[in-house]
Amino acid sequence: MLSALVALTVSPLFAQLPQGEITEPIETKTVVIPRDDAYAEVIRYQDVRPLPGALDDIPVFNSNSPEVVQREGILLSTFPKDGMSHPDAHLNYAFNGRFDIFAHHIARGTSPNDRRTLFLGVVLYNPGNEPVEVAVHQGVTYLSQEAPFRDLPAARLSTNGNVYAGPGSRTTTDMLRGASQDHWPKSVTIPPGHVHLLMNTPIPLRQLTVPVNGSHPQGEAIPKPSQRPATLTAAQAQINIGDNGGAAIPRPVPQGELPSNGRTAMMYLTSNGPVHVASLAKYADTMPNGNERVPTLRDWLRVLKEGQLAGPRDIPPSNPETYRFGRFYYGRVAGVAKGSTWRSILTDNADSDVLTIPAPGNAFSYVISSVDRNTFGTGQIQSAPMLARYPDTAYRAHGNYGIRYSLKLPLYNNRGEDQTITVKFQTPMGDEQLTNGLRFRRPPENRVFFRGTVRMKFRNHLGLERTHYVHLVQRRGQEGDPLLQLKIPADARQDLELDFIYPPDATPPQVITVLNGGIPEVFEAEVEERDQPSALSRDF
Repeated sequence: MLSALVALTVSPLFAQLPQGEITEPIETKTVVIPRDDAYAEVIRYQDVRPLPGALDDIPVFNSNSPEVVQREGILLSTFPKDGMSHPDAHLNYAFNGRFDIFAHHIARGTSPNDRRTLFLGVVLYNPGNEPVEVAVHQGVTYLSQEAPFRDLPAARLSTNGNVYAGPGSRTTTDMLRGASQDHWPKSVTIPPGHVHLLMNTPIPLRQLTVPVNGSHPQGEAIPKPSQRPATLTAAQAQINIGDNGGAAIPRPVPQGELPSNGRTAMMYLTSNGPVHVASLAKYADTMPNGNERVPTLRDWLRVLKEGQLAGPRDIPPSNPETYRFGRFYYGRVAGVAKGSTWRSILTDNADSDVLTIPAPGNAFSYVISSVDRNTFGTGQIQSAPMLARYPDTAYRAHGNYGIRYSLKLPLYNNRGEDQTITVKFQTPMGDEQLTNGLRFRRPPENRVFFRGTVRMKFRNHLGLERTHYVHLVQRRGQEGDPLLQLKIPADARQDLELDFIYPPDATPPQVITVLNGGIPEVFEAEVEERDQPSALSRDF
């Protein structure tokens, strides 16, 4: 994840750029430079553009710090400060209308034999004098056990949402498809001055024989621990999940390794009045017989009123407004971010309604999820601004985790003959000094930088609308295989829609590239260009 990265740069501060006219296109050229017979650096000179459009104004409750939890307490609270033992742990922000909830946390044991079950609780508070109804439009949450980090190919069609790698990938894939888990209520009504327990989900460090989706009633017993802990690496054991939400036994943790398990949760909600939200972490209490007990609302209210911020705390971030040189720490997010969806129609300029395709052999790219000190030379920072945050957490919602990108490309062929357009999703190496180009690596690094699903909508040559979901796994420096090839007749327009939710198991930024025809001209090609693979989707 980006929050674990630092940047070493002396580049000046960048600001978000408005959409402007596209300047004279750059002729695409590729330079391949061998490095120590181990890999080749690929520099592709081409147009690299800021992404038009902007985030909407929908607030997002973004709970991601601390990412690794080993001490219970308050993860994020927007409750009022009055009457709280630790006022600084509460941000006093009320949601009213549409808002999102995003949470991504990892429970990690404090010793190899730690078998405690950490619970993630989310509560809603009505501060007013009238009842407030909160509609739950969509809700999805998964553990690492339910979404193994499988070794998947770079791209795979996902017809029914069953292709994923990690809880962030699976959660955002379900949300993109409009799926919602059955155990969430359709709506809740909160009386004046009352608190409602919306989420009460375990992040176990062992096998549980009760449902893990949060449907096990509060106050009920959880049978005492077995000797087999859960771990993120145990997801490779192809864990099966029963119909009741219980998890099968994973492989034991190697001796001396700390057991870990993660959970991602996303919800879309609307309230008809002000509500405060808090995410909390609490270990299940142990009963005299050794069983654990699911926390109750009373337990959560005690954490809320008396608890401190959960820990350990993440490394404090660098302030992007005052930073000038040296290491830049992004930090992790805990607060209220402004913006749930980035909508954009990509056109030649603000007065145009088409996006003219590049000349044969040429390409252009649009940056995706760009951050401070990593904009691929465009200067555009897409990270959502924070409306409320803790002082030791990120200044922006770096990475836009959980944010939806909804892009329309009205591709127009102004050539006198048919043209074949290739669309790619790519993960270049960061390079702020390269202002009109992208830098790749062959082979790419081993570190995975993106795991998530992209939805494509288009019409084939018969005029029939097609919708394809493609799950991508990309490593740093990966050029990416073609997602789609469209044959556009002369002087014709072909609309393409791209939608995805940026997954929390990813590291930004990426680009979306439109390429006309074959491979651009190659210079100093001591390492030969590989053949272009077949596209996952074609217009037939």
